[in-house]
Amino acid sequence: MNRRDFMKTTVLAGAAGAAARRAAARPVAPTDRIRVGFLGAGARAQQIMDTVSGYPGAEIVALCDAYQGRVERALARTGGRAQAAPDYQAILARPDVDAVVIATPDHWHARMSIDALRAGKDVYLEKPMSHSIEDGLAIAAAVRETGRILQVGSQGVSSPLTEKARAIVKAGRLGQITMFHAAFNRNGRSGAWLYPIPPDAGPRTVDWKAFLGPAPARPFDLERFFRWRCYWDYSGGIATDLFVHLVSELHRVTDARQPALVAATGATYRFTDTHEVPDTVNALLMYPEGFTANLLCTFNNAEGADGAMELLGTEGSLIIRGRELEFRPERVSEDNRWVVRSWPDALERAYYDDPTVRQVESPWLRDATVAGGAEKWVLEGRDDTYTHVAAFFEAVRTRTQPVEDARFGHRAAACAHMINQSLRERRMVEWDARWEPA
Repeated sequence: MNRRDFMKTTVLAGAAGAAARRAAARPVAPTDRIRVGFLGAGARAQQIMDTVSGYPGAEIVALCDAYQGRVERALARTGGRAQAAPDYQAILARPDVDAVVIATPDHWHARMSIDALRAGKDVYLEKPMSHSIEDGLAIAAAVRETGRILQVGSQGVSSPLTEKARAIVKAGRLGQITMFHAAFNRNGRSGAWLYPIPPDAGPRTVDWKAFLGPAPARPFDLERFFRWRCYWDYSGGIATDLFVHLVSELHRVTDARQPALVAATGATYRFTDTHEVPDTVNALLMYPEGFTANLLCTFNNAEGADGAMELLGTEGSLIIRGRELEFRPERVSEDNRWVVRSWPDALERAYYDDPTVRQVESPWLRDATVAGGAEKWVLEGRDDTYTHVAAFFEAVRTRTQPVEDARFGHRAAACAHMINQSLRERRMVEWDARWEPA
């Protein structure tokens, strides 16, 4: 009998965490609804729109985007109940907007978040929280200054799978954790952010100046507009788009704060004509809590699950793949036969006659049965985006900062920025105490 033959499987109801259950159970009067504005209406924003539209007690009242086609589709997605705004400042000026969802390219996150907080709006900010460590510190300072609610949008932090993994770690079932291994491998143009460009896109339908904002001035370029993750001006590439998810869940499960040291390598091997950022990155993060994280990503081979994570300890392992979490206990087996057989014959026999030795090793093959067996949990019901949005709205109603608040989001994004600094400067990067939010 091996690990996979002796397994207990349990279903976790993703309908979701406590916040989602409370929201679903509590009727909300129309006058008590949270009115939401969307700053940015791209593909991810419209996924969140679908979630907000299905949440009892919230409604989308305004939205804006620098591409007119996305505005039209987003308005249709709200059933025509929302209004289009000429720019994000117009939404922040509306007294009937309680909270905003910011789902723009990364280089806009700091300015829009700070402006929204100072306008008295609560903020759901898509990951990564920042485009630089300095931006993250400025956002965290604005939250502290205004007292508003801010949640960063790495939705896996609110997953029931993440909470179950956290409980297992807290119970000490993994023993001493020494390694975290995770990968985001893809193969293809779509996975590498080379999304199709709408046929009607051009100077008439795209507001280039609104897109650039605080970024360096550039000539009109549809490639940069629709495939902005490929360029350093607007994105941190793999580290800020993908690794930040892995780091966020790692921090939630283990209560780690930030790595002490980061070393990374990266290069563009395949998409050399389209990508400024690397299409392959390998990063090592050394944590003061006593473990190392190894993060891998390539856009040139899809072997392995997209976003698979493994947390390895001396007494057990946790593996998260998609909507499944598995705990595997370790079978510690000592085998010194090849060494002891070189001793004098009498000493070898005496060694194996020792009861304390025989408890942990013997000169014959042992049964490979896993004591207690492995355990698996399968997530069913709502997805993590719903659970995360529900957590945000619960924080807005109770006026308490959520788990993935500005401090949490800043530290996770800072890991990504350290990775990029390491690979671009070809050196190890140490955490600087000045990067910690006040």
